[in-house]
Amino acid sequence: MKRKKKTQRPRRAKVVIATDKMQKRYRYERVAPAGRDFDPGFKPQLTPQRMLALGVFCGKYMTDCRKEFPANWFKRAKLSPKGRDWSLNYFGVSASQPLSIWRNKGWIHRDDPRGWFQCGAFERL
Repeated sequence: MKRKKKTQRPRRAKVVIATDKMQKRYRYERVAPAGRDFDPGFKPQLTPQRMLALGVFCGKYMTDCRKEFPANWFKRAKLSPKGRDWSLNYFGVSASQPLSIWRNKGWIHRDDPRGWFQCGAFERL
């Protein structure tokens, strides 16, 4: 007797509406399972959670959009809502350029106004 193959139900997309300093009522859908279906070229060495714990961008990043991302990303995050704080950075240096430079170079996409980190973080959801 042949066994029947299990058919998987299509995953329901979760709709997220982002409202923060850089986006007003931006709507997107999470269509892939968390942590799966990455682009084959996307091979990060650190998770967003680990990067935030290392004080990426001197703590001045994602301080206004925490509701959009998993709460556990922020448990050990080194954040500085009032401004950049070099002492929070793992290396103790200013390790980022102003967003205006990123915009001038064309590195910012309209759908990811915070640049590569935001785009990579979405890949992890």
